[in-house]
Amino acid sequence: MLQVEKVLNGRYHLKRKLGHNAGRQTWLAEDLGVSPSELVVVKLLAFGGEVQWDDLKLFEREAQVLKQLNHDRIPTYRDYFHIDDRALWFGLVQEYIPGTSLKEQLAQGKRFPEKVVRKIAADILKILHFLHELQPTVLHRDIKPSNLIWGEDEQIYLVDFGAVQDRATQEGVTFTVVGTYGYAPMEQFGGRAIPASDLYALGATLIHLLTGVSPGDLPQRNLRIGFQDKVSLSPTMVSWLEKLTEPAPEERFKSAQEAMQGLKWGMKPKHLISTLEVKPAPLNNSGLGIHSSAPVPEEIIGWNWGAFLMPWFWPLSNNVWFGLLSWMPQLGWIMAIFLGARGNEWAWKSRRWRSIEHFKAHQRGWAITGILLGVPISAILWWVALSLIASWL
Repeated sequence: MLQVEKVLNGRYHLKRKLGHNAGRQTWLAEDLGVSPSELVVVKLLAFGGEVQWDDLKLFEREAQVLKQLNHDRIPTYRDYFHIDDRALWFGLVQEYIPGTSLKEQLAQGKRFPEKVVRKIAADILKILHFLHELQPTVLHRDIKPSNLIWGEDEQIYLVDFGAVQDRATQEGVTFTVVGTYGYAPMEQFGGRAIPASDLYALGATLIHLLTGVSPGDLPQRNLRIGFQDKVSLSPTMVSWLEKLTEPAPEERFKSAQEAMQGLKWGMKPKHLISTLEVKPAPLNNSGLGIHSSAPVPEEIIGWNWGAFLMPWFWPLSNNVWFGLLSWMPQLGWIMAIFLGARGNEWAWKSRRWRSIEHFKAHQRGWAITGILLGVPISAILWWVALSLIASWL
């Protein structure tokens, strides 16, 4: 019988029960095996009765996956053990994160404004990007308010990997059905999960934080969560949440990174999108830094005449500071060629632009200036250089 003050596996001193359901218990415990002792979370599974092999396999999978994860917003794996106390118990020990779950805060009547929800979304997307980029991909499959901890350090932590899937999804392969109604997408209840499934659960969770109503209790139309009339949000935030929670996986963001870009730079509201558009407007991902791996819009790729003809001054208004090396006589023409070939890409990444049209107009201005001033200046400089060489000879 498990109770307060009992010591498990010779080191885990049970202090307080945090939760329980059929065959499962979660305890706050003191780890006596380290000095000084530390608080930990001990998850216990009693094998037998309502707990069958599938439950045990998920429990062991959680332990195996957590052992391999190293992220500062995921509780650290500490130990895995089993005990035979008139019942076969399996135990998983993790780092304890002081704080409260978002579910607890919602139950206390707290409502989360858009600014706070944006920060929570960005923090969770960073965690999901880490998990989804692992080889093999790790899918959480149960993102919801109770599994998000608002730490005492004001950071968000993702916990409870009991539904985790630790292998790459293959077309036509089915897995154990897991997830929570209202938060899990339809394809997950069909036994198949992909990275976009975690994104749907995140979107449903954020809607709960904004409305104070569980997504399962909100009205639906064509399987879409109806939340728009219950919140006061910016149109771009509404469109972002709608895309995140599209019923069809192929209509959602394809990755956590893509969702992050949509959150950061904004999305065009659906009612402003022409039905004649073949594809959505490209995201404005300018200004991320010259070493950023983010793709440059295809519309701006090409030769930059302004940078080529005015290599001395063009870098100043485009924030491409190493282009100022063109002032060195030995490097002038070499830098002019490099700036002409790569100037559009470097300028896009180095400076924040209002839009692609703004970028194009700016570069057109430099091209015209280069033709009117750059060519004559270059001709004069060449004439002076040739004259000096002739006089020396």
